[in-house]
Order: sequence, then structure tokens, then C-alpha cells
Amino acid sequence: MRIPDAKVALSTASVYPESTATAFEIAARLGYDGVEVMVWTDPVSQDIDALRRLSDYHQVPILAVHAPCLLITQRVWSTDPWVKLQRARTAAEKLGASTVVVHPPFRWQRSYARDFVRGIWRMADETDVRFAVENMYPWRYRDREMLAYAPDWDVTKDDYRHFTVDLSHTSTARTDALQMIDRMGDRLAHIHLADGNGSAKDEHLVPGRGKQPCAELLERLAVSGFDGHIVIEVNTRRAMSAAEREADLAEALAYTRLHLASPTGVPRP
Repeated sequence: MRIPDAKVALSTASVYPESTATAFEIAARLGYDGVEVMVWTDPVSQDIDALRRLSDYHQVPILAVHAPCLLITQRVWSTDPWVKLQRARTAAEKLGASTVVVHPPFRWQRSYARDFVRGIWRMADETDVRFAVENMYPWRYRDREMLAYAPDWDVTKDDYRHFTVDLSHTSTARTDALQMIDRMGDRLAHIHLADGNGSAKDEHLVPGRGKQPCAELLERLAVSGFDGHIVIEVNTRRAMSAAEREADLAEALAYTRLHLASPTGVPRP
């Protein structure tokens, strides 16, 4: 069997409403290769020293930092979006993470959106950390659709050095995930692995429980020798207990490792 060098990490968002510290404990117990830190309102997620202590204590490396780009993090690490990205880069450099994940701007962030593509290139030129811009989706309510992101929710329409593909977001956007990664080509640097059934809600199901081509994507990565990070970013908010949450995260890890294993020398369609 041929298994690529890609590491499988746990997003700290996957344990919400539990804490960032809990994510490190679970990642260590289940055998994840590392974590991606979602920077949000949990003070520990914003504290580089606290994150380093957690990483050292649990012997779980921090592979990526997700910049605070959500509506609930508008005031985390400044209200200036460029300062947020600068602080995310600094955190990644100090923590040894290779990637900063960033969402495209909201349309109402007009100045930020206008300079976003050029600004991301400038920041990428200043560091070895990869700024991997993530695909998003239109916001839908009943039969109405709102384009909430600029320059576009489909980040392949613009020129970025590195991309993150999120399969829950391709589901919500009702777009073909495999065609999207084909457009990303060798600039695909980072994966947010989750599933979805095409709901207007961003579902983030455990891989294999929805209709997204999670297995096919992983098999392609195995054949291509992908050496980026594959991050399990699933929603466990409905788990009835800590044990149920942990079982979901163990299932997601087992699914990912299974489909990353590729028979040596046997190409897949």
C-alpha cells in the first residue's frame, strides 16, 4: 500500500461547544497527526503561549491556524481584517504551523475586499507560511440567494497562490467538488474534510454521511502524492455526550486514513 505524506489533523472547531484545550486532548487520544487551531472567542485559541503549552503537553503539533474570519469573531484580534491576518501569520510562525486558512471578505468589507487578492499575495511574499484561501458559498433563504463574499465565494475565479477546499462548503454551494479541485490544480494546499447533503445550511457532517465525494477526493490525493494537510472539520454540536463526540471524531479519522491508502502503482480513475 502507498500512503501519501499528508498529515490528518483535527480542527479545534470540531469539538465545539467544548474548548480548544479539549480538542488537543481528543486529538492526542485518537492519534491525529496534529490540530488546526480555529481562532475564535475562546481566549485559549487567541493565546500563543497557551497554545504552545497545550501542544507540548499533549505532544500534538499545530499544523495550521484558521484566521478569525467568522461573523462571531469580528472583534477577535482587532476589527481590522489585515491586522487579524498579520496576527494569524505571527501565530503560525511562532507555533511552527505551515498554513494560515483565510476566508474571502464579506461584501460589506468593501475596502478589504477591493485589495484582498493583491494583499494576500503581498503577505504570502513576506513569509514561508502558506495563506490558503478557502472556498465559501452563497447564502440562501428559501428561494432567495445572497452573494455574501467578495471578490467571490468561488475562490478559483481569482488568482491565489494557495487554496483550501472545504467539502461542506461545496455541498452548501451545490457545486462539483472534484471539478473545483481540478481548477485549483497544484495550488490546492489544504483540505477541510467534511460532508453534506446540499442543504442551505453549512452542515459539516462526518465524512461518509452525506453526498460529497469525500472518498474520491482522498483517493485522488493518495495517487497524486499530496503532501498538504487534511483537516477534519465536522459539527459535533448535537452529540449527546463526550463519548458520542469522540466516537464521531474517531470515525472521521478512520474513514480518512482508509481512503488515503492507495495500492502502489495502481492508478484510480
